[in-house]
Amino acid sequence: MAKIYYDQDADLELLKDKTIAIIGYGIQGRGQALCLRDSGCKVVISELEGTPNFQQAKEDGFVPVSAEEAARAADIIQILTQDHLQAKVYQQAIKPNLKKGKALCFSHGFNIHFKQIKPPKKVDVFMVAPKGPGALVRKMYEEGKGVPSLVAVFQDASGEALKLALSYAKALKATTAGVIETNFKEETETDLFGEQAVLCGGVSELIKAGFDTLIEAGYQPEIAYFEVLHELKLITDLIQEHGISGMRRKVSNTACYGDLTRGRRIITERTRKEMKKILKQIQTGKFAREWIKENEEGRPNFNSLLKEGDEHPIEKIGKQLREMMPWMRSERK
Repeated sequence: MAKIYYDQDADLELLKDKTIAIIGYGIQGRGQALCLRDSGCKVVISELEGTPNFQQAKEDGFVPVSAEEAARAADIIQILTQDHLQAKVYQQAIKPNLKKGKALCFSHGFNIHFKQIKPPKKVDVFMVAPKGPGALVRKMYEEGKGVPSLVAVFQDASGEALKLALSYAKALKATTAGVIETNFKEETETDLFGEQAVLCGGVSELIKAGFDTLIEAGYQPEIAYFEVLHELKLITDLIQEHGISGMRRKVSNTACYGDLTRGRRIITERTRKEMKKILKQIQTGKFAREWIKENEEGRPNFNSLLKEGDEHPIEKIGKQLREMMPWMRSERK
């Protein structure tokens, strides 16, 4: 069983005299930065001038600076730019400003695990990864609660990297919910697998396959959309709150029986074998190398596949139907 840390295991005083740089003021960066500041930490923000995130940081009371300036001023440098940008930012702005006693922090292990970033031995390297988007991290903090998080230490130069990581987690109030100990390898590989095989890749293909099946059988696209896409949120909300078994007891008996008897005909042994192949490609670094090369070449396959997905009939009918939903219209404004 994994070790789980709570408030009593973390000392916020360890951050008292330290400056924390947040490199990248996106959704996660903003959420973490605001929580850290409200916990009494000194926070410096790095964001590209002229961007919406730069303006948001200013509106939130920060004075954004360059990544180089932030790294120079900080004791803890939290890198929250997108995965494919982190190595470049590290090489150009962060690496030249690292010295003994500083620490690198991450919320995803991709660049460390796949050796795109190779930190010097003189610095601590740890991870604090909230298991929720930055907006939720902030919302829970404001309610006096926290989002469960992961903690990992890749490099312990000071001998106190774990204590420092737990202090950082406590500043986000993550320790009120629980912080689960892991390592960079486990977090990275399971995160990528979940995205590819289930949460994004698996779900999106399942939805489109269901939609196509109904359309080819002569059903109206509006009805097909509701049955295979729109109602998915109702089910995932139930699963998130009650687990799979709880969901089965909260839907109709008809739906539950269909789940129990037909689900395995969709996710077959062949599907499970393909999942293992996907996991193997993640573990060996094949996917990471592919993604890095894709970015280096200007994302030709990425852009082509994205456009192909945009042109699927479910997107056209979905856009029309969502305009009928006033709660969604208000959210998009």
